[in-house]
Amino acid sequence: MRLGDILLERKLLTEQELNIALNVQKITGNVLGKCLTSLGFITSSELAEVLAIQHGLEYIDIRHYPVETELLKIFPKNITESAKFLPLEETDGVIKIVVTEPSNIVALDKVKSITGKRAKPYLTDEESFVDILEKVYYFLENPTEKIIEDAINATLTTGITPPDSFPRIVDAVLAEGIRRGATDIHININAGIVSIFYRVDGILEPGYFLPRTMHTGLVSRIKILSRLDIAEQRLPQDGSFIFTFIGKKYEVRVSTIPTVEGESVVLRILFGGSEEFYSLNKLGFNETLSLRLKTLIKKPNGIMLVVGPTGSGKSTTLYALIREINRLQRSVITIEDPVEYRISFAKQSEVNEKIGYDFALAGRNFMRHDPDVILLGEVRDEETGKIAIRASITGHLVLSTLHTSDAVSSIPRLFDLGADRFLLSSSLLAVLSQRLLRKICPFCKTSRDLNEREKEIFLSAGLHCEKIYYGIGCKICRNTGFFGRVAIGELMIINEKIRDMIYEGASFNALTEAAKENGMIPLIIDGLKKVADGVSTLDDVERVIG
Repeated sequence: MRLGDILLERKLLTEQELNIALNVQKITGNVLGKCLTSLGFITSSELAEVLAIQHGLEYIDIRHYPVETELLKIFPKNITESAKFLPLEETDGVIKIVVTEPSNIVALDKVKSITGKRAKPYLTDEESFVDILEKVYYFLENPTEKIIEDAINATLTTGITPPDSFPRIVDAVLAEGIRRGATDIHININAGIVSIFYRVDGILEPGYFLPRTMHTGLVSRIKILSRLDIAEQRLPQDGSFIFTFIGKKYEVRVSTIPTVEGESVVLRILFGGSEEFYSLNKLGFNETLSLRLKTLIKKPNGIMLVVGPTGSGKSTTLYALIREINRLQRSVITIEDPVEYRISFAKQSEVNEKIGYDFALAGRNFMRHDPDVILLGEVRDEETGKIAIRASITGHLVLSTLHTSDAVSSIPRLFDLGADRFLLSSSLLAVLSQRLLRKICPFCKTSRDLNEREKEIFLSAGLHCEKIYYGIGCKICRNTGFFGRVAIGELMIINEKIRDMIYEGASFNALTEAAKENGMIPLIIDGLKKVADGVSTLDDVERVIG
């Protein structure tokens, strides 16, 4: 079966997109898969998954798979790079490798000639392969632990940290954060020592610990990079800088606050342009909710909001919704902070507050650019709220985010921002509230019977659960028992009854009941269903939702 036919069958591509890609192929001479990814019609990982099916291979997402360091020492970088393979692990005398081309015989021969052992190939995508290849060899040559250990030993031996150590430590700490996929890095003083923690999948995990005497130099280095006042330690400060790591640029936003122990620093890493461009089906929402979202995104006008706290995946969902839009027939324009993924056939713009280019200014000017769909990164004040409403009632579909704890709370929040009751009730289409749960690691997943408390929870929710699943921890999940995250959500669709209630100023409880009557499944129920299905744990649902 041909590649294009498989993509059409799996609904990853439309006939129109395939025809455009075939025309581009005639001009460029590139293979069809390359044309499709460069046009942005499919992602590199989606192409690899389909190629794996086409050639009877298994696909591996190498970004979430650990590589054995000892194997890397056997295969030098120049060999793996030229032969386009990467060794993952050895099991029963067979070396598992990932390749980017299904017919890569050279890789199999290289493994055989160097080790005398058979190689078992798995397919991965080109973008992830290049990224991970560079990272694993970088950390093989520049282990974070050794950089920090050398600085600690020098400090403990002489009582003074060599000044040139701090740039290396900051770079190493940031590089490690990128490797772990951390969103934030916390640097504090605790129990007389400097502690460095990473927030990964929404959870803080211990990183490194340094002598207290290194705190001032470490913070000063970060302040210099962020152009903050080194001498000011009594007031909070905010700044940012660009960190370049293996050819990619990452924006790092810095926040410092004074504490009784000393300054606390939080670094937020923005993975601009490097995040996976997920489809709705891959986010993990239940099938009913996904189908309703796909129906809503076809509406010609109105406002769709995605709400939740920071780090709940709102931007990722907005991108997934944009993917559902036929951008060859509808003009899409976005204003983002920052642009996290380049979308083909969409006009993307990025906030630059230094020159006064914010969401409000962009929103005021977008309507003159003949859009059908406007993605407004966030409704954060009265002006952006009014712009979103005005755009929707003048015939545009507006997608945006809002910081509220649940779907119904978005209504009073918008009123707080000065939204007019009549205009809001007539323009709002739907509100999706979402959270991210950690998924149980499939490589160390096990189960047990429910205890009495758990039985009561599922019984009161009207759900049936036979077993409680959890991960015992393994090298693949770094002994956490979790591997990746999955989205849960509650979708409030605005029908005529709810429109009237919004206009009349109905209470929160009344709106909630009306939303449930209209098919909204509360977040807690959606989360418990993930537990019953063996996707996540009850502890994680309670951590995220309460």
